[in-house]
Amino acid sequence: MRLFSSLTNRIFFATAALAVLAIAVAVYRINVAVTAQAENELRRGLLEAANLLEEHRTTLFDHFSREARLVADLSNMKAAMETGDPPTVEPIAQGYQRRIGSDLFVVTDRGGRVLADTGPVRMPATQGVALDTITTAMRGEEVVALWPFSGGVLQVVAVPSYVGPEFFGTVIVGSSLDEAALARFKALTNSEVAFAMGGVVQASTLAPRFNATLAGLIGRTDVATVDLEDEEYAALSRPLKMGTADAAVSPITGLILRSRTERLLFLSAVHRELAVTAVLAVLVATLLSYAIARSITRPLGAITAAMRDMAATGDLARRIPERSQAPWDDEDARLLVSTFNTMTDSIARFQREASQKERLSSLGRLSTVVAHEIRNPLMIIKTALRSLKASQATAVDLQTAVADIDEEVTRLNRIVSEVLDFARPIKFELGPVDINALCEDAARASGSEAATQPGIRVALDPQLPQVRTDGERLRIALVNILTNARHAVGSTPPAGQAAPDPIRVTTRRNGADRVVIDVRDRGPGIPPEDLSRVFDPYFTTRRTGTGIGLAISRNIVEGLGGSITVSSRVGHGTDVRIELPIQ
Repeated sequence: MRLFSSLTNRIFFATAALAVLAIAVAVYRINVAVTAQAENELRRGLLEAANLLEEHRTTLFDHFSREARLVADLSNMKAAMETGDPPTVEPIAQGYQRRIGSDLFVVTDRGGRVLADTGPVRMPATQGVALDTITTAMRGEEVVALWPFSGGVLQVVAVPSYVGPEFFGTVIVGSSLDEAALARFKALTNSEVAFAMGGVVQASTLAPRFNATLAGLIGRTDVATVDLEDEEYAALSRPLKMGTADAAVSPITGLILRSRTERLLFLSAVHRELAVTAVLAVLVATLLSYAIARSITRPLGAITAAMRDMAATGDLARRIPERSQAPWDDEDARLLVSTFNTMTDSIARFQREASQKERLSSLGRLSTVVAHEIRNPLMIIKTALRSLKASQATAVDLQTAVADIDEEVTRLNRIVSEVLDFARPIKFELGPVDINALCEDAARASGSEAATQPGIRVALDPQLPQVRTDGERLRIALVNILTNARHAVGSTPPAGQAAPDPIRVTTRRNGADRVVIDVRDRGPGIPPEDLSRVFDPYFTTRRTGTGIGLAISRNIVEGLGGSITVSSRVGHGTDVRIELPIQ
């Protein structure tokens, strides 16, 4: 995929994905931990509420049991039972009922007849359970029982009353588990409470319409979840001990419920906050990932751009600015840029040394070339001198011999000058130079030898700044290049109408610190096999050429800190590009 072909994109997506994954895992673990903690707190609260309910109910019932025993042993109560007269027993029973605060206070005689029935709750109309309790107590046993009634359940203790072996009757005290008692339990436990007996819910702090649903929870040993209309509850079923294993005691179950919807409502806010935090964290992580990717790849991008320019211009000494205004510029980036610049400096130094070595190496080949180039003029001069020595030489012969000697001496002088220019190190005199004016002057100088030479057109950038360089040396290089271009265009066989502007010189700026001079001709072009040798000393394809002009031009341009490249296509012409630093 092209999306991942960029190092910046790969680093960005990798770091962003890692950050998002870490955030997602952290949010998930926090969410699970908070939810589990809330569920555990809910379960722990239910268990604590159940224990508190059982403890409070047991304490209250134990209190009534002790009071019942004390009342049954009182002499006045025994005397009242002995009379068997309900009007006599009734006021005494009412007084004790008020003192101990029970919900039920019943007194029976030795035959089981009810002598007094007082309190907010009376004996159930159905006598089955109550009769079993009284019958058992008449046998001299203390009985604990549960009496269901409309709206609740009575916890009852029946205590026999004796004087020695003589049995007088029973005192029955009860506390009710009705709506009022459940309201107190609800306030005590901060939970909804229900009591069930025989598989039927007798009393509940919830609406009666939920009794059938609550009955299905009886006997569950774990914390159950139940939906009551639009609210979810966690429920715990707890069998309540009555302190006896008597068969007359019917099992009673307490149900403790707490609203999961209400108790876990804060989780929605926590989840919402976690989601917002995760989104913000992802955005921040994405921005940081992009910044990290850019900070890593920015120096690589600068180096890549510099290498691309090096490949396009042939300037292997291109440098990258080491100081950057980027806010995330760091030591590693500066080190990378510094190392690259050190490498390019080394390349430039190597190029200069290689160029010097090449010139020195060329001196070895120079002897052969110079010998060949000098021998021809010397032979012509020798022949001319021989003509001068001849006694029969005419005035025409003398004039011809002198002309030949003068021409060959000029040729020898040019050969020696070119050899010296190429072989010795060049000393530059730097100063501000108007490149546009220099190009116009070089164009005029290269075309002044004959009026019939091909025309040279200049297209100069008027905004070009002055360049600090050696103007005279640069002019020599341009004249050499333009002279070669003129010879190339002049050697093209005429074919139809001549093309306009056979030679064109242009200038332009390249970036903030370099200028470019481009010389393009419409000559026959250079074959590919010869293109790599155009800067070799004494390589030429012209019969009268010395092959040293371009070599001298390259020495001058590179000595001025610039670069020179040649591109050509056979049949389309040749393009020579000179690039120079402004400073």
